[in-house]
Amino acid sequence: MKLRYAGNTHVGMKRGHNEDNLRLVPEENLYIVADGMGGHASGEVASQLAVDTIAEFFMETSKDEDLTWPYKMEKGRTYEENRLGASIKLANLRIFETAKNDPSKHHGMGTTVVALCICGETIYVGHVGDSRVYRLRGEELSQVTEDHSLLNDYIKMKDLTEEEIENFPHKNVIVRALGMKETVQVDVCHEEPQHKDLYLLCSDGLNGMINDKTIRQIMLDNRDNLEVCIDKLIEAANNNGGTDNTTCVMVEVLKE
Repeated sequence: MKLRYAGNTHVGMKRGHNEDNLRLVPEENLYIVADGMGGHASGEVASQLAVDTIAEFFMETSKDEDLTWPYKMEKGRTYEENRLGASIKLANLRIFETAKNDPSKHHGMGTTVVALCICGETIYVGHVGDSRVYRLRGEELSQVTEDHSLLNDYIKMKDLTEEEIENFPHKNVIVRALGMKETVQVDVCHEEPQHKDLYLLCSDGLNGMINDKTIRQIMLDNRDNLEVCIDKLIEAANNNGGTDNTTCVMVEVLKE
């Protein structure tokens, strides 16, 4: 299996600084996006801690498979699912402790995170918050992750119309994030990719500005050049208001 990948981030049109971070770790087949919150650069600290901690955990456990993990294996999850989940839990703890140890600077900081890794013939995705993973298979775009947001909770509880979803007053409220508590629940899933499946990891600065139909069309039109594709997605988000930072990572699976 071969991979093509690319990533980029943009501050947007309204924000003074970028609280998003991304990390590409091709030697581990690991790709990460984090969207920080907290203001006064605290969100930037949280998202940087998240991507760095996850990447470091993967590199350390890759070098030494007998390394003692900070968390027990969860029953019902494979080794790789546990590895991904443990890396995100460790990131959560580091962010929580950093805020606790320096509350004057970092009180209330946190971050979303979405991480995708490939092991053998399987794609693994772990996430907390409302950053997303999409998959373009042929001409069909699917959302792989489920938002940990107040809006999504309402959608699951009530049969909201498109207009009610569009006008929902608390779209930016997330119900789960790294750094809020000492422990966190991490959603992990896996699937078998097909040849030329194209995965998009993004912060909500993208899907908050343009809809899935637009994301799909831009991916279809520009999939031959991932760097250009990402630039076009970010450009579309900025042209539609760009009220938030926007970060995109793309990974294409090429089966020989």
